Amino acid sequence: MTQQKIQNYTDVETVKILNSKYTELKNEISKVIVGQDKIIEQIMISILSKGHCLLVGVPGLAKTLIVKTLSEVLDLNFSRIQFTPDLMPSDITGTEILENDKDGKKVFKFIKGPVFGNIILADEINRTPPKTQSALLEAMQEHKVTAAGTTYKLEEPFFVLATQNPIEQEGTYPLPEAQLDRFMFNLWLEYPEYQEELEIIKRTTSMYQPELRIIFSKEDIILFQDLVRKVPVADEVINYAVSLVAKTRPLNQGSPKIVKDYISWGAGPRASQYLILGAKTNCILEGRFSPNIDDVKKVVKPVLRHRLITNFNAEADGMSVIKIIESLMISGD
Repeated sequence: MTQQKIQNYTDVETVKILNSKYTELKNEISKVIVGQDKIIEQIMISILSKGHCLLVGVPGLAKTLIVKTLSEVLDLNFSRIQFTPDLMPSDITGTEILENDKDGKKVFKFIKGPVFGNIILADEINRTPPKTQSALLEAMQEHKVTAAGTTYKLEEPFFVLATQNPIEQEGTYPLPEAQLDRFMFNLWLEYPEYQEELEIIKRTTSMYQPELRIIFSKEDIILFQDLVRKVPVADEVINYAVSLVAKTRPLNQGSPKIVKDYISWGAGPRASQYLILGAKTNCILEGRFSPNIDDVKKVVKPVLRHRLITNFNAEADGMSVIKIIESLMISGD
């Protein structure tokens, strides 16, 4: 269905169209990806919320394949950046070269880097120094790139999916908090179930080569992103999200003891924004027209997981960030 046709529908009808397309998308992706339904759902929530994802998992869990498959069914320009210790900022954003113009004069020409795409896979982002990591900051936040004093807008939709290996720490550079905060979700991939792994092996060791259909056009995605912003939210849902985030800050008077004991720094306002945007997107993907508190709860862990900085007491007592988040959700009910 073309974007022009969709624009003629009411918001209620557009939600129904989104539900139908989302079902088709999951069916198409399942031709390639076995399992990982929750991860794919959360990535789609992030895309429709205009957010970015940090994907963490051991090698071999199809992190790269998931994003490549998504780019095909979403009809997006896919660009992969393999982060290495010698990668330079210009290798990401682009560089100027000197060439002759039609009159034979020497002129500088800007050659766009791989960040000029729709869906960017920043593979093993923590393997490059902070100077190069920060080259993504402006692109992720402002959807633009500045090079040699000139600003270039990135084509919409624009989405960064960065991967990390949680095992190997040698030769890695932890992401700065400023960059971590720009990721809407921090998603952890789990090992497949036994039956899922059986199916994976059958597919990947045979001649099985599925053909994927395009489900969403670029224009469709932009239209559905705008639809998310129109979704009304009750004050009690916003109050729940903001109150939950405020409780993660140890200096707040109303923060629970577990936060004061184990958290050095809590989440900022961007966490509240992403909780509401994630709740909005989740509700319309389920065919509803206004989010409730349960929609917020569904995205709390991926939103807060990378925004809470634990102290030495937490490490000594074996207190994980997830345990603290779960405790906050229980106390907030």
